[in-house]
Amino acid sequence: MTEILITAPFPDFLMKPLQEGYICHDYYQSPEQAGLLREVGPRIRGLAQGGRTHTAVELLDQLPNLEVISVMGVGYDGVPVDYCKKRGIKVGHTPDVLTDDVADTAVALVLMLSRNFHLANRFVLSGEFRARTFPLATSLNGKKVGILGLGRIGKAIAHRLEAAGMEVSYHNRTPQPVRYSYHPSLLDMARDVDFLVVAAPGGPTTKNIVDASVLEALGAKGRIVNIARGSIVDEPAMIRALKAGTLGGAGLDVFADEHNIPEELMKMDNVVLLPHVGSATKETRKRMAALVLANLAAHFAGKPLVKSIPELRQ
Repeated sequence: MTEILITAPFPDFLMKPLQEGYICHDYYQSPEQAGLLREVGPRIRGLAQGGRTHTAVELLDQLPNLEVISVMGVGYDGVPVDYCKKRGIKVGHTPDVLTDDVADTAVALVLMLSRNFHLANRFVLSGEFRARTFPLATSLNGKKVGILGLGRIGKAIAHRLEAAGMEVSYHNRTPQPVRYSYHPSLLDMARDVDFLVVAAPGGPTTKNIVDASVLEALGAKGRIVNIARGSIVDEPAMIRALKAGTLGGAGLDVFADEHNIPEELMKMDNVVLLPHVGSATKETRKRMAALVLANLAAHFAGKPLVKSIPELRQ
């Protein structure tokens, strides 16, 4: 049987079929990872990892016969793509299947920031509702939203927010044949909108592109929502702007350092934080798992990957 390396914690509905179809070596849970690589490294032909997993070149160097990496996630910024291209290692991921759930999460964050539903919930639970009326919030209807990255998820977000009565514009590397207004400058779009929704892919080209100047342009009444990658937003600059009141609010499902969220963000009433649950539904995760398996199966059957990353498509 073909031997593969597992570098992330996977749910049973993925791990079980992997173990049934391959000899799996669990690098993620191994107490002696270096020893495991010395023993099985030359026999590994495939690698399965999570969308948030960072795969170091030093690890791949110890897998001389690696042919394919299958990522459970649409994002693959943890994969050294140029290295894989040089070695001829194929890389598959799981786009499309999580579009709707991630778009729903973005809309939920926009709604929470606009209507202060997170504060309203706390208001009821604290008993304050017995004594007074909850303060008025802000309607989405007639407000402007700018979407950074009009890919599959960006379009799904735009569709939903347009239905809520918002005026949609977008910033992308190139204009697209859509009815929404195109802004060639992210800075100019930030000046023009009430909400900025980040839906761009992660990676070196988008690192910290939402910087202090963009946040300043968004302004004291503006709010930012990020369901893409924490690396896209300059997190320290965002915290400074929120504390100074020069940014109106933030709804975040992703962070610069995923499990180490700055304390300042947790203490702000104008910030909504989610534990990276954009695609966290049973239905979507099962579809993602099926694509991980399909990419591996296709490769080892001598066929093209079902969903290859764009940089390595043949």
